[in-house]
Amino acid sequence: MYLIEWCLWQMNKESAAKRQVFESQQTRAQRRSFKDTYEDDLIADVHFNSVSENPRHRGPVFAFNDTYLELRCGGSEEKRGLITLATVGFLLPMSQAWVDITFGFFQMIVAELPNFDIVTSLLFIYMLSLGSAIYYFYARYGFRFSRLEMLTSRHLLIRFNRKTQQVHLHRPSHCGGIVTLPWRSTCSTAIDPRDDTLSIGMRLGLIWHPRLTGLPHIEMAMLGKQGQGGSELRDEWEYIRRYMEEGPDSVPRPRLSTQLPSPLQAFSAQFEGLGRFLRKSSWLMKVVLLMVWPAFVVVGGSHWLSLMLCWRPRWPKVIREAGQPGKPIPPLTTLEDYPPKVRERLLANADRWHLKPGKRPEKKPRAPSRRAKKIEETPTS
Repeated sequence: MYLIEWCLWQMNKESAAKRQVFESQQTRAQRRSFKDTYEDDLIADVHFNSVSENPRHRGPVFAFNDTYLELRCGGSEEKRGLITLATVGFLLPMSQAWVDITFGFFQMIVAELPNFDIVTSLLFIYMLSLGSAIYYFYARYGFRFSRLEMLTSRHLLIRFNRKTQQVHLHRPSHCGGIVTLPWRSTCSTAIDPRDDTLSIGMRLGLIWHPRLTGLPHIEMAMLGKQGQGGSELRDEWEYIRRYMEEGPDSVPRPRLSTQLPSPLQAFSAQFEGLGRFLRKSSWLMKVVLLMVWPAFVVVGGSHWLSLMLCWRPRWPKVIREAGQPGKPIPPLTTLEDYPPKVRERLLANADRWHLKPGKRPEKKPRAPSRRAKKIEETPTS
């Protein structure tokens, strides 16, 4: 499911009317915190120093060689299958009932010819119009959500090219498309040990800020599996950092995953980030999980179905050949690579990512309250 990537892309190119509605629903504190980022904050978050002594990938890894490292992206992979279940569960029974009833009225009309039954004909026209209207509204308003996990690329991919020092994101066009970004502008969410407690249930996030890329919008990628706490995300970032900075010999060779629609990937995705919870949970919780196993089977089967209804993503030729002797270096993505209407929308929302100049001011110490002053002035007996 590419819901997070789709929502971010929609926000990057949001219309003025939708943005006004969105901002009107925010509190003053939310609007203040959204724009409370300083230039020094960004500089502090972008560094390539070692953050772990245990570089470890958490997969899935699709390619690993002397030129590039390729991993799976996706911010909500464990929820994939829900949209497929809702779409197929609605469209298939509705389509079968609609075809049976409409074709039944048509057979009755043909059987009564040359006589003409006005009631049967009106019912046939009504059913034909009703089904056509439902499919029209689904194609107009519903298909945009179905293609977040059906009839689209099977996976979101990220490729780290060590020789060109570039990062490539492979996404469908409705989620931002394929982009090429400089490695040295990559900001990781896993560089501070103080954030380890926030990694439970989260994926490694990589961010490319407009200040470093020259684009008018922010780019983001959620890598691999959900974290289970501790330093897992820092270990994964260290694995990528060492590969790009020191080469493939500086990290353990990973076990490669298939890009085919594997049922193992479909069913195991539901338990990402739950390993530590399951080990420490009580026997009662384990019994409850055993009682709801049919739900896991249904969602896992829907996940597998969504993988089979998608196609394997393919990189452009210039990216496939990047890093090979005599081959050109892919150009970095710029604003001119987008269509004019998208370009206009991106520029209209560029102020979302403006940074305040300089360093964040230090917080002033709070003045003691009147009650505290009275307590200090009261003599002790």
